[in-house]
Amino acid sequence: MAGADLFYAAVLGCISTLGLPLNALALWILLRHHNLKSPSAVFMVNLAISDLLLVITLPLRVYFYATGEWDLGNTACLLSTTVFRSNIRSSSIFITFISVDRLLAVVYPLRSRHLRSPSNAVKGAVLVWLYVVAMSIPENLNYVKNLRNQSNTCFESTGNQTKHSLTSYITTSSIFLMLAVNIVCTAMVFWTLRNHISDSAKVKNKMNVMVLFVMNMIMFTICFLPLTLGLISVKIIQLRPVICLASANCCLDPLLYYFSLDAFWKKGEDVETTRGQKSNDSQL
Repeated sequence: MAGADLFYAAVLGCISTLGLPLNALALWILLRHHNLKSPSAVFMVNLAISDLLLVITLPLRVYFYATGEWDLGNTACLLSTTVFRSNIRSSSIFITFISVDRLLAVVYPLRSRHLRSPSNAVKGAVLVWLYVVAMSIPENLNYVKNLRNQSNTCFESTGNQTKHSLTSYITTSSIFLMLAVNIVCTAMVFWTLRNHISDSAKVKNKMNVMVLFVMNMIMFTICFLPLTLGLISVKIIQLRPVICLASANCCLDPLLYYFSLDAFWKKGEDVETTRGQKSNDSQL
C-alpha cells in the first residue's frame, strides 16, 4: 500500500498545485471584472471560494498519504475533513444552480428575468452555506464524541465514524437529486438549442452552453457520484481513488467560468455594453 499511498499523495499534490492558482485567478477575475452583477457570477464566486478552501487543506492529506502517520492533532484533522465534505456539498449545489440559471436564460429568457437577479442568487448562496454548516455540525459533534478512540490514521477513522450516519445518506440523496436536475436541464437546453436557435452568429455561444452542460454532467458522474456512493458502501480506506477524483473538481471548476460568462476576461461594464448593442441591433 505504501506505493499506492505515495501515488495518491502525488495526485493530490498536483491537484493542489494546479487548483490554487486557477481558483485564485478565477476569483480575482470574477470579483474585479464581473462584480456579482449576474446570478452566474454570484454562484461562481461562491464556488471558487469553496474550491480555494479545499485546495488549502489538501496538503494535509498529501502529508498523511506520504508519511502514513498523523501527528498534526485532532483539530487539523477535523478541519481538513470538514472542508472536504463541505466542498462536495457546496460545489454540487452551486454547479446545479449554474445549470438551472443557464436553463432559465436559454429556455425561458423573458419569463425568468425576475428570478434571475443577483439578489436572489445571493439569497440562494446564503442558504447553501447554511445547509453546509448544518450538515457539518452533527458530523463534527460525532467526531468530538469519539476523540478518545481517535487513532493516528485521521481521515480513515473520522470517515468510519460517519460512514452510515444520517448526514451521509442525506448527502447521497441530494447528489442523486441534483444529478437528476442536471440531466433534465441538459436535455431541455440541448433540445431548445437544436430546434429553436439556428442563427449562425450564435454558434459560438451555443457551443459554449453545450460544453458547459457536458462539463457539469462529467463533474457529477466522475467527481461527486462515486464518492457519495462509496461513503455508504465500502471501507473508507478503499475510497482514496475516488477521493482524488472528487478533489479534482477544484481544477475543473475554473473551466465552467469561461464557458458560463460572456467575455470572461473582459470587464462587466464591457459585457453589458456589448449585450446592449446586440439588443439594439435585434430591434432594428
